[in-house]
Amino acid sequence: MTKVTPSQVRELRDRTGAGMMDCKRALEEAEGQMGRAVDILRERGQAQAAKKAGRTASEGVVASYIHPGGRVGVLVEVNCETDFVSATADFQDLCRNIAMHIAASRPRWVRREDVPPAIVEHERDVLRKEAESAGKPAAVVERMVEGRLRRFFSEQCLLEQPYVRDPDHTVGDVVQELVARLGENIVVRRFQRYERGEELE
Repeated sequence: MTKVTPSQVRELRDRTGAGMMDCKRALEEAEGQMGRAVDILRERGQAQAAKKAGRTASEGVVASYIHPGGRVGVLVEVNCETDFVSATADFQDLCRNIAMHIAASRPRWVRREDVPPAIVEHERDVLRKEAESAGKPAAVVERMVEGRLRRFFSEQCLLEQPYVRDPDHTVGDVVQELVARLGENIVVRRFQRYERGEELE
C-alpha cells in the first residue's frame, strides 16, 4: 500500500472539506494520486465541495484585469451564494487571479460542456485520422484519440487548464478548494478576453 503523508492528507482535506480519515483512505486507495483521491471522495459523497455544487449561486462579482500596456483585458463573472462571501478577500482574490489566468492562458470556454458538439466531433475526427495514419490498431487508435481529446480540453477549457500560479493544480481545483474553505458554491459563469487588434470569438 502506498504510504500517505500527513501533508497530503491536509492538502486533500483543504481541497474537499472531507474528514481526515476519509482523506487518508481515499489517498491510500488512489495510491497517492491527488486528483484520483478527490474523485473517490466525490463518488462517495464525502467531498463537501461537491455537495455544494447543486446550490444556487446568484451573488458574486464581475472582475477585471488589464495587462500592463493595455494590450490584453479580461472580464470574468464569478458567482457565489451570498453577498457576504462575495465581499471576502479570499473570493475577491480568486476572481482577480482567474482574470489574470485567462489573460495569460487564453482559454476559449469555461468547461468542456460548453464546447460546441460540432467542434468536439471535428477534433475527434482530426485526431482519429492522425492516429490511423500512424498505422495503429483500432483499439489503440481510440485510446489515443481519447487521450488527445483530454489534452485538447485541458488546453482550451478554463477549469481544466493548469493554474498559472500553481501548475500542479487546475483552475477547477483552485475553485473547489475555496468552495471547501468558504462553505458556499462558487461558479465561474462566463468570461471575455480582449486583445488589441483581435476579433472577438
